[in-house]
Amino acid sequence: MKKEQIGDFTRRISQCNRSGLVVIMYDIFFAYLDDAKAAYEAEAWDDYKEALRGGERVLSELISSLNFSYDMAKNLYSIYVFCRDSLAKSMYKRNLTDMAHARRLMEKLYDGFVHAAAQDTSEPLMKNTQQVYAGYTYGRDNLVETCQDSDISRGFFA
Repeated sequence: MKKEQIGDFTRRISQCNRSGLVVIMYDIFFAYLDDAKAAYEAEAWDDYKEALRGGERVLSELISSLNFSYDMAKNLYSIYVFCRDSLAKSMYKRNLTDMAHARRLMEKLYDGFVHAAAQDTSEPLMKNTQQVYAGYTYGRDNLVETCQDSDISRGFFA
C-alpha cells in the first residue's frame, strides 16, 4: 500500500463513526487486492504474497469485530471465512481467479455498508482529534487540506 493511501486511511479513521469504520476496512481490503493484482502482473511474488496477507488481516479483523448476538453476523462470518480462504488459494495457486471471487462478494457487501453508513449520524469514534477540512481552492488541480487546532490539548488525558 502506498504511503499516501495509508495517510488517507489514517485521516479517515480519525474522523469516522462505527459504520464508517467498516466502510474504511473494506476500502483497505480493496487497496490490498489492487496491490496484489499489480504485483501479480509484475511477477513480484513476495509483494503479491504480502498484499494477499494484508487482505487476510483485514478479513480477520472484520471477523473478530462481528457481534454474534445478531443473526446477520453468522452469515457475514461465513462470507468472510470463504473470502479469506479464497485469498489463501490465490496465494498458493498463484492465480487471480479465487481473489476475483472474493472481491466480487466483498463488493456486494460493500454497497450495503456504504448505504448504511450514509444513514448513520452517530458521533465519531475518536474524540479530541484534529478536524480536517479538504476542498478545492485556487485551482482545479490543487487539493488543500487544512487542520484546525481549536483545542491545543489533544490526545490522552492522565
